[in-house]
Amino acid sequence: MKKYRYTLLVLVPIIALPLLLSNLTLEKDKEIRKFHSDAELAHLQLVVLDTTLPKGYNYLFAGSGVCQKCHGLDTLGLASVDANGNDVNLVDDWRATMMANAAKDPFWRAKVSHEVLLYPQHKEAIEDKCTACHAPMGNFDAKHLGALHYGIADMVGDSLAMDGVSCLACHMQEQEVMGQSFSGLLTYDTFKVAYGPYTSPLVSPMLTETGYKPKFSAKMEKSEACATCHTLITETLDFQGNVTGNKFVEQATYHEWLNSAYNDTVSCQGCHMPSLDKWPVHIVTGAMTEPRSPFFLHELVGGNVTMLGLLRDNVEALGLKAGPSQFQDVIGKTTALLQNKTLLLDLQLLERTMDTAKFALKLTNLAGHKFPSGYPSRRAFVQFVVETEAGDTVFVSGKMDNEYEVLGQNATYEPHYQMISSEDEVQIYEIVMGDVNGDVTTVLERADHPIKDNRLPPLGFKKSNSAYDTVLIAGTALTDPDFNLENGTEGSGTDLVYFHIPMHGEKSLLLVTANVFYQPTPPKWMDEMFSETTPEIEVFRPMFAAADRAPVLVRSAEIMVDPIISGVKNRRQEAFVKIYPNPTSNGRLFVKSFMEHEVLVFDLKGRQVESLRSKTGSYEMTLPGRGVFLVQFRGRDGRVQTEKVVVK
Repeated sequence: MKKYRYTLLVLVPIIALPLLLSNLTLEKDKEIRKFHSDAELAHLQLVVLDTTLPKGYNYLFAGSGVCQKCHGLDTLGLASVDANGNDVNLVDDWRATMMANAAKDPFWRAKVSHEVLLYPQHKEAIEDKCTACHAPMGNFDAKHLGALHYGIADMVGDSLAMDGVSCLACHMQEQEVMGQSFSGLLTYDTFKVAYGPYTSPLVSPMLTETGYKPKFSAKMEKSEACATCHTLITETLDFQGNVTGNKFVEQATYHEWLNSAYNDTVSCQGCHMPSLDKWPVHIVTGAMTEPRSPFFLHELVGGNVTMLGLLRDNVEALGLKAGPSQFQDVIGKTTALLQNKTLLLDLQLLERTMDTAKFALKLTNLAGHKFPSGYPSRRAFVQFVVETEAGDTVFVSGKMDNEYEVLGQNATYEPHYQMISSEDEVQIYEIVMGDVNGDVTTVLERADHPIKDNRLPPLGFKKSNSAYDTVLIAGTALTDPDFNLENGTEGSGTDLVYFHIPMHGEKSLLLVTANVFYQPTPPKWMDEMFSETTPEIEVFRPMFAAADRAPVLVRSAEIMVDPIISGVKNRRQEAFVKIYPNPTSNGRLFVKSFMEHEVLVFDLKGRQVESLRSKTGSYEMTLPGRGVFLVQFRGRDGRVQTEKVVVK
């Protein structure tokens, strides 16, 4: 019965799709009847497109279509469903992610062509290094069979390479050396095994269907599985193409995590592949296997909403293997990660006079790595706006133009600020690459050193950590006493920015808003590439121009400032709670406050795990378990203070 139903869904004639994809309206005001679930409709939509996943093999690997047979949609709704019966199958969660489309990403293809255009003598080395992570199943297989180099032309003609970071690109990694090499130097088990997180896997169905033997490895739940491609160190070239001998850290997300309080509590998978906790899931379609727990969702989301939207709008042109609705689903999950698990803001009034209003904005990084992290084009910036009750703008820093470029920034790069008092000063969190002459560059091969790196460090980030040489802070953030420091103690994962706003005699009530935006492909960073032309750049250029490039609003905070009456100043809004120690080794937390308040404790998934009422003075509380908690204190006067606490 199950096989028959699946055949019906896949082989339905395209001419009948309009009937199947629409609901049948019986009569006016009568209930609309659906013949298919939302998951089935999504699959029917794919029939219109060429979205068949590769079912072939090369010498070592199999395409994602081979895995889909058992780990894809179960049309009977028995396997890969959550507690509410929602489909959570591995393949469909993955297929619209940036990981799945790593080899087809038109921005990446354009940037590789840009680097090769400038340094054609290094074409083989550049393309070989880039395809090692973006097309690993093609690159490694070819090297295993004796190839010296693997380039873009090889990749384009290789269906398994074009499968991107596919199933076996992760699950065949050699476990013993995982996490010990970087910059795309992946090592795979060559004996056709597939490592997974479950002990005593049932071997027969998978071995029979695919030729790969399932095998348990505890490392599949650990960050080491991500290490090799998420730390990339490149060799520096001068303008003539000579190797200088210097190296540049293009990205080091894994090492940022190593230099954090999360490195023994929360893995990469803990945020990017969340589990369904203890809800057991049948993971195989059509096989009577025992349900498994925990079940890890293969959402694999990061923060690149812009590129996901571009892919969604160019499915056919780019030959992608997911439909627009699936990309939209990933966009929703990506936005949720950015807005709910990335950043906290605390905006306080310090002082207001007829001359100046002074504010303090505290940013707290919730991620287990720098924010932003990864590819160096990515940046976050603060938009700070002061308006009167009548809606007149008194001050704005971080305003954008129609192309989503930030106004007021310097022509070269914007420095890190401890205090901002002018509209042409903008706090931008980013890495700025310098070439051998000390000039700003966006050409990766020319990158010699970081001129600026003030990206927000994670909690627990320290200069004394053994990984610090790979994840340096650079520029004026190094001398900012409030950057990653609280009360002189390093590792806070915070930045405190002061805003001194000229009032020019303004007395009225003020509305003050601080917005933090995330922008993966800012215009200023793209200009150098778009000044050149290659076939790949010309494919990407109109797609990028037509894309929705609006940055994502990650977090917002606002306060109202009372009007000045008879020259009376507003009192400073100080923290009303002090806590210690933090981190704590046993979960015990000592609290001191002068105001009655309530306490809410949340874990990093946003779930409330504890609450206390009517607390004041000095008291002790115990946090429930190990890990990282957000402890929120709500004062009786409406003030809210949130502290991030680590229990070792």
